Amino acid sequence: MSKKAVAIVVSGGPAPGLNGVISAVTIEARKRGHVVYGIQQGFERLSQGDATCLRKLEISDVSRIQKQGGSILGTSRANPKERPEMMQAVVQTLLDHDVAYFVTIGGDDTAASANAVSEAAEGKISVCHVPKTIDNDLPLPGESSTFGYQTAREAGTAIVETLMEDAKTTGRWYLPIAMGRKAGHLALGIGISAGATMSLIPEEFPGGQVSLSHLADIIVGAIVKRLANGRNYGVAVLAEGLADILDTNSIPELAEAERDPHGNIRFAEVDFGLLVKQAVRSRLAEIGLPKLLVMDKNVGYELRCVDPNSFDREYTRELGFGAIDFLLSGGNRAMITREGTVLRPIPFNEFINPTTGRADIRLVDIESSHYRIARSYQIRLGKDDLQNEEMLARIAAVTSLDSDRFVSEFRHVAC
Repeated sequence: MSKKAVAIVVSGGPAPGLNGVISAVTIEARKRGHVVYGIQQGFERLSQGDATCLRKLEISDVSRIQKQGGSILGTSRANPKERPEMMQAVVQTLLDHDVAYFVTIGGDDTAASANAVSEAAEGKISVCHVPKTIDNDLPLPGESSTFGYQTAREAGTAIVETLMEDAKTTGRWYLPIAMGRKAGHLALGIGISAGATMSLIPEEFPGGQVSLSHLADIIVGAIVKRLANGRNYGVAVLAEGLADILDTNSIPELAEAERDPHGNIRFAEVDFGLLVKQAVRSRLAEIGLPKLLVMDKNVGYELRCVDPNSFDREYTRELGFGAIDFLLSGGNRAMITREGTVLRPIPFNEFINPTTGRADIRLVDIESSHYRIARSYQIRLGKDDLQNEEMLARIAAVTSLDSDRFVSEFRHVAC
């Protein structure tokens, strides 16, 4: 009797290391005598019952791909939970090809889809999820990073370092926007590693919505403090997730933003960097600094398909091996993780919220020593600056405001 088949799907946005997981799963499953199918274009074609998306994989197809960025199977953001008939098509197509083991590679939305496939298959298909996202926002044990994050941080750091040198050379400010739909891990990580002037992340505003003018004032406060110290340049790394907490009543572009099949704002369709840049420039003009150059720069798509670094190559090989070892040992309905040197499967019911049906997001802990140390190296307008008469006078002197007026207008962002 032939062994049941294994299928692999990549879903959501790309991340460095995808091919490493595909390679490891395929090699280990083939070595144990199982047929392996790679599903092309994520759930897009599979959820339509298009069996031509199943591509049989051999060891020779994947033996060296762990060094490559991107995904040999492609990916998509299609949501098989969108309609019952889509989920039924997924399960039936897999069963028609004798698939009994299903490895999903993706973020929180994909984890939710994996859980739904397992439920719909009613025990006929065992599922293991491999956590992937450059956002680093999945709740992994021991604060382990998601695969792809370390490479994305490294590549993003290199970009921001060149922007910092350009800023210094030309006397301007850059506002690079780093990916991070809800969490600021990548923006903070890049900012720390590059030694940027500051990083601004959504976790700083636990109360919810924040105005665009408030964000602009935080940045302008740092700009004038730098000017008072003789530096007319800087780099403020912003997390794109800030757009998700902005007051949409004052920004129609966000209220009307297009959303993906999982209900998330398509940040690529909203030029958040442009909105912030315009607000900062306008505020600078109001305080007598209309000529200071401020530039925005999206740092996102450049990071997702770069070749993985050595950390992510090793990491993804272990996760891929762990996923297939777990499934072929009788495991089901779990996410494979690495804690220290130990591979640990976490059952879906331990991290998927039963109310939302999705994984809870791991946010930056702003009470942690990690964040406190990061903030200590940032240049921001502080309460001490406003209470120090000499420093306040120097700051106000670079603007058109007197000291009292400056305190009145910027006290709300002094930290």
